[in-house]
Amino acid sequence: MAGAGTDPADFAAAEDFERHRPVLTGVAYRMLGRFADAEDVVQEAWLRWADTDHARVREPRAFLVRTTTRLAIDRLRHVQSRRESYIGAWLPEPLTTDGGAGAEARVLHAETVSLAMLVLLESLSPLERAVFVLREAFGYRYAEITAVLDRAEPAVRQLAARARRHMEAREQRFDADPAVGAEVTERFLAACAGGDLDGLLALLAPDVRLIGDGGGAQKAPLRILSTAPAVGRFLHAVSSDAPPAMAVAFREVNGAPAVVITSYGRPHTVISLETRDGRIACVYLLTNPGKLTGIR
Repeated sequence: MAGAGTDPADFAAAEDFERHRPVLTGVAYRMLGRFADAEDVVQEAWLRWADTDHARVREPRAFLVRTTTRLAIDRLRHVQSRRESYIGAWLPEPLTTDGGAGAEARVLHAETVSLAMLVLLESLSPLERAVFVLREAFGYRYAEITAVLDRAEPAVRQLAARARRHMEAREQRFDADPAVGAEVTERFLAACAGGDLDGLLALLAPDVRLIGDGGGAQKAPLRILSTAPAVGRFLHAVSSDAPPAMAVAFREVNGAPAVVITSYGRPHTVISLETRDGRIACVYLLTNPGKLTGIR
C-alpha cells in the first residue's frame, strides 16, 4: 500500500485497510455505479486513514465505512449533475464477476450488484441510496447507519422507508435461476450470430426493453427501445455489423450470464439479459469504451 511508512504501526494500519478494502469497494461501487469512481473514493479513504491517529480509532471498519460512504455521497452529488447532460441512456459500469474467488469478488458478486439493481438505485437520492446500500447489501442496523450518516435514527428510518417505496414501485420481476439466464443467453447469441430474426423474436417478451449506453462514442440507441419488434429489428441490424477481429465469449457480468464481444482483444460490447418466465424482458447493451474497463 502506497503511503505506508516503516513504523510497525503504519504497517498495521495498512493491513487493517487492506482487510476492509473489499467492503469499501463494494459500498462505493453500489453508491456510484462506476468502478473507476469507486476506486477513486477508496483511494481517498486510504489517504484520510493514513492521516488519522489510529490509536484513537476503536473500530477501524466502522471508521472506514463511514469515511467511504460520506466520500461516495459527495462524489455522487457531483457526478449526478454531469449525467444530466449525458448522451443517451446512462447505465452503470459492468464488472466481470467470474474471475476470482477472493473476498473482493465475493463482496461484489451479490444480488445487490446486478445491473438491474444498480439501475434502480439511480432513482434514489444520495442519502436514500446510502441507507439502502448499507442496510440491504451489508446488513447494517439503523443505529449503525445513524453513526455513518450523522443523522438521528427516525430520519434514517424515514430515508429507508422512502428508498424502499421508490425501489418497489420500479422493481420488475425477473427469473432468479442463473441456469435459465445462461440457456436463454446461449439461444440469444445463436439467433443473433445466425441472423435468425424469427428465432430472436421468439425469445423476446412482448414488452421487452432495450437500454443502450454508447455515451455518444459508439453505436447504441439514444432512447430506450420497447416492444419485441423494435428490439428485434435493432439487434438483427447490429448483429450484421461486426467489429474487426471480433471474438465472443460467455461471461458472468454483475453476477449474471452475459455476452462479451471483443475487438483485437479489447472489450467492445457487453450484452446482459434479464429474463422473465424464460423469455428476455430486458436487454442492457453497453458499448461506451469508458465503461468497459471492468471487463477483464
